[in-house]
Amino acid sequence: MIEDILTEWWERLQTCQSCPIRKEQNKGPTAYTGTVASPLMIVGEGPGGVEDEYGVPLVGPSGQLLDKALWSVGITRDRVYVTNIVKCRPKGNRTPTPEEGRFCAELHLAEEIRLVRPKVIVALGKVAFQFFNGGPGSIMRSRGHWLTYEGIPVMPTYHPAFLLRRTGKDLVESKWQVYYDLKAAVEKAQAMDPTYVFKSEEPTALLAMYEANRQARNIKW
Repeated sequence: MIEDILTEWWERLQTCQSCPIRKEQNKGPTAYTGTVASPLMIVGEGPGGVEDEYGVPLVGPSGQLLDKALWSVGITRDRVYVTNIVKCRPKGNRTPTPEEGRFCAELHLAEEIRLVRPKVIVALGKVAFQFFNGGPGSIMRSRGHWLTYEGIPVMPTYHPAFLLRRTGKDLVESKWQVYYDLKAAVEKAQAMDPTYVFKSEEPTALLAMYEANRQARNIKW
């Protein structure tokens, strides 16, 4: 399901052996979900177990929470481009380090962004935030404040995995913060591309959509 402008990029990504994560017992690089036509790109951290199985980002528990958050601000996953800083699953579902994120992003995400040419980017979590920030910083202090990457406005916010670890009042507060961050991002993207339709009539069934991809990644030769 790779769109034409990304074919050569994807072919290079599939053969990448440039960092140790590629050898950490994963099934190889993951691609993206959504469409290159979207003016909004969402960048997460790295694939987990479900994402490694299906070959696409944010389709496990964190992705399902992201889908709900996006629906609340008028977006379905088929209408927004979603990718990751780190393309291969780190062993044990660990969060990639900022250094690993920067290394992989400079190799692959930077080119991906140049090809897709989003008008607005949402950075999910510390690793994505620090790449777009150009160095260390606190996601808790910086979320909700615009950054700029190669002339593109970037909104940092919490990763859904962070929300899954919160409870009680902290969870409620964090969910509202993510809501307002996403709302700001989609409003800016709409202002820059007023004719684009961000929401399909029904939520996107991502696991069903990428089932053939999962089967292909799990073929044992």
